[in-house]
Amino acid sequence: MSHPINILEKYWSHTSFRPLQEDIINAVLNGEDTFALLPTGGGKSICFQIPSLIKEGICIVISPLIALMKDQVRALKEKDIKAMALTSEYNYEELNTMLDNCIYGNYKFLYLSPERLQQDIVKDRIRQMNVNLIAVDEAHCISQWGNNFRPAYKNIITLRELQPTVNIIALTATARAKVVDDIIDNLDFIDPKIFKQSFKREHLAFMVFEVEDKLYKIEQILKKNPQSSIIYVRSRKHTFEINSFLEKKGFSSTYYHGGLTNNEKEQHLNQWFNNQKQVMVATNAFGMGIDKPDVKTVIHVNLPESLESYFQEAGRAGRNEKKAFAIILKDKGDEQHVKNQFLSVLPTIDFIKQVYRKLCNYFQISYGEGAFTTYDFNFNAFCKTYNFNTHTTYNALQALDRTSIINMSQQYRNSSRIMFHVSSNYVFKYLEKHQDISMIIKSILRTYGGIFDQEVKINTAIIAKKLSLKEDTVVEALIQLHKDEVISLKLQKTDAEITFLEPREDDKTINRIARTIKQQNQLKQEQVNAVINYINNDTICKSSQLLSYFGEKDMTDCGICSVCIEKNNNSSKATQALDIKTVISVLKEKPLSSREIVQLTNIKEHHISKLLRHMLECNLIELTNTNTYKIK
Repeated sequence: MSHPINILEKYWSHTSFRPLQEDIINAVLNGEDTFALLPTGGGKSICFQIPSLIKEGICIVISPLIALMKDQVRALKEKDIKAMALTSEYNYEELNTMLDNCIYGNYKFLYLSPERLQQDIVKDRIRQMNVNLIAVDEAHCISQWGNNFRPAYKNIITLRELQPTVNIIALTATARAKVVDDIIDNLDFIDPKIFKQSFKREHLAFMVFEVEDKLYKIEQILKKNPQSSIIYVRSRKHTFEINSFLEKKGFSSTYYHGGLTNNEKEQHLNQWFNNQKQVMVATNAFGMGIDKPDVKTVIHVNLPESLESYFQEAGRAGRNEKKAFAIILKDKGDEQHVKNQFLSVLPTIDFIKQVYRKLCNYFQISYGEGAFTTYDFNFNAFCKTYNFNTHTTYNALQALDRTSIINMSQQYRNSSRIMFHVSSNYVFKYLEKHQDISMIIKSILRTYGGIFDQEVKINTAIIAKKLSLKEDTVVEALIQLHKDEVISLKLQKTDAEITFLEPREDDKTINRIARTIKQQNQLKQEQVNAVINYINNDTICKSSQLLSYFGEKDMTDCGICSVCIEKNNNSSKATQALDIKTVISVLKEKPLSSREIVQLTNIKEHHISKLLRHMLECNLIELTNTNTYKIK
């Protein structure tokens, strides 16, 4: 049997493991049920990939994230390791063939969602496989108190029945104590080996700054730290706006959100990853599988929805063990905004019932039918049709997705309907003159029947995949065919795909998940309150606050966060008195904005906001109608 370090060097070109990795791998190789809590950047995937490569057979990997599954499969294939992911894009025949390949084709990794374990064909074939390990990624999803709880994760216990002698490794990056207990209980671990890496990041400075002008502060931060950066924002619109602002200011910047095409995502990611662009402005759609060691700053322009998600996103900075910064910028309206964004739009059970009924009607699904049918979905058009609030409706759909009533894959793509309006003889004559698109036309004709008789929906992504082309190339060919009056073309851009996982039963369907949804709403309220407490607590070290949230006890002040620095800078009242004198001296000339005061003094911007607030309370200064400060 190969030694783990030899496998690591052969496939990953590393000569040493990160903390705990080798211990976890050895526990797995010894057949132990294993729990691994490794914060973001800890190298979780290697902990199950290396044991599986050493042992005969295939590893089954359960993951809730299609994008992450595809990313890991692609990375394994690049190393010439046979791996596949059973995503929702495959029909029954393709699924049948792929499962056969797992039994007879020397594949080493099979990635699938927990929902797949409800399908008889999947369960039957897993029973026949030579399974060497079961890996449960994002294992916190199995806990009702975990971030992003998915009831379908409880189906994983089925694998115990299908492969009773195979050990399980559960992995997660963020889990509090009761979530860990829940995971171990739900996976029926007996005497598990538990490995927990401390959440402490010695070189990562957690900062919270209250500022009046966030864009100006971003500009200051990036000038001071001209290395690779990520700026997280809440909306697609803001990614474009902040990217445009930075480009005008002379920064090299790009952006990323779920509404980009796959080609655009890949292009923007590569530009940033290869340091052609300093800054990536992104929604939280960006980050899965991103392991860029030289990220210097991660800036959150909006408050995160939970400390779990914040710790993962912030943890993308400083993976090279050099000093880095995780910064939250807040203003006076942020606290109410985060409550409005995440708490006021939590869907009630009645509203979820309404959305589910309308969704079934929207796609004309009859009562008792619809299971495992898939539809292109234009979210905005759906909301407009039924006059639904977009934020609450999105959360309702997310709730239906998490509870396995539907699967909502958010992917911007082209949905095409075509029909040939010429004879087959004319088509082949046309191909002689247009050799550049002949393979695309032939592939469409061989894939879709009845295309000369009626309008047929085609999947441009599948055609592109078969021909190893970019999807945009296929779309351009269709547009040319339409212009040349060979086909009629209806090209519609969709932002999601909906797969119904259960037959339609209206209220009965939602009643089964009502308790889970209520509990998840309660958890969301607790998470938002924890974020608000974190940004407002200026007395306890920021790193210690985060460590305490995740249940760690042995804590010392980090010395580099915004709270620790403030303590060091303001150790006496004399310092504050001196700063007050400095501000009064510059205000004697004329009223000034806070930014102008910073420029004329040596006082830090994050300190000036507190100082001015104190001076207002003491009636030393007053605020003018133009938002400048003057002496009273």
